[in-house]
Amino acid sequence: MNTFFACYDTALGTCAIAWNAGGRVIGSQLPEATPGETRDRMRSRFPAAREIDDMPPPVIEAVEGVRRLLAGQTHDERELLMVDLDDSHLPDFNRRVLALTRRIPVGHTLTYGEVASRLGEPGAARAVGQAEGHNPFAPIVPCHRVMGVGGAGTGFSAHGGVDTKMRLLAIEARAAGQLVGEQNPLF
Repeated sequence: MNTFFACYDTALGTCAIAWNAGGRVIGSQLPEATPGETRDRMRSRFPAAREIDDMPPPVIEAVEGVRRLLAGQTHDERELLMVDLDDSHLPDFNRRVLALTRRIPVGHTLTYGEVASRLGEPGAARAVGQAEGHNPFAPIVPCHRVMGVGGAGTGFSAHGGVDTKMRLLAIEARAAGQLVGEQNPLF
């Protein structure tokens, strides 16, 4: 199967996206320290993918949605829900975790334990954390909106770690008209 990727600029730095010949997104990448490191990360994650500039319309829409999200211009949080993700390579539990995570609205957070409970697996908070840590679609699937117990900003596998997670949440808080640190629980 032919796969492709492209790097693109955002308010936070150079992000990247990968897709298959059908135009379904197979991965996305938050910025690394430099554009070259983002490109290298994509080459490592998708060694068979060819870098191209000519993105199909659904991928362009995904890129524009990520740009708006990272700039704090999220006019319609459902826009990233419309991105067609190919998650067929993920284990079933991870697919379920990421599907639930994807529906957490801008300006809201859940804990790992809350995600596990909503999946009907209340003892699976650590497994949720592992699934979030292997999210191949950040920030289209907003794993940064999942927190530790008591809202602690624990763990984040993107460049910059927890600092990047908190920066994303601050951008979203402002976009949602909240003061930083006032992210609302989902319910």
